Amino acid sequence: MPDASHYSSAERLRDGTALVIRALRPKDRDELVASFGRLSPRSLYRRFFGPKRSFTAKEISYFVDIDFARHVALVAEASERRRPTIVGSARYIVIGPGEAEVAFTVADAWQGRGIGTLLLRHLTQLAHGAGIRTFVADVLPENSSMLRVFEKSGMVMRRKHNTGCVQVSLQVA
Repeated sequence: MPDASHYSSAERLRDGTALVIRALRPKDRDELVASFGRLSPRSLYRRFFGPKRSFTAKEISYFVDIDFARHVALVAEASERRRPTIVGSARYIVIGPGEAEVAFTVADAWQGRGIGTLLLRHLTQLAHGAGIRTFVADVLPENSSMLRVFEKSGMVMRRKHNTGCVQVSLQVA
């Protein structure tokens, strides 16, 4: 199993577009913040469960300064205007023995192209190697695209409907 902090894998989207799934690096700070800035208010709401216009320095540090043991983050990088651009990100955060919470973002212009599925597959590989057996996530009921990614993952999925969200549990294979 590769070291999560140096993880990198070349991929192709269903339409043939080249993509790299790789570990988030500290030098990605500005690009990651810019990637959040390219999200629509709807996408930000689906990710953060409320309106989000900006991030504090503390929030940015939380997203970028990770240890790759209890907090693992991957980005999907594509070429836009001949420069590498973060078009998606995924992370897991260990919340208990063998259990981690997952979260994803995909740039609006890139949604529906399989990036969430690829990020989940790579995150699952790293999690499995780290002894994670269960992913959990809170998903807004209206976020049918994220629920579909989880459903099609091939992992055993359980749902629990709570007020305002769907709690998902996935058994990491």
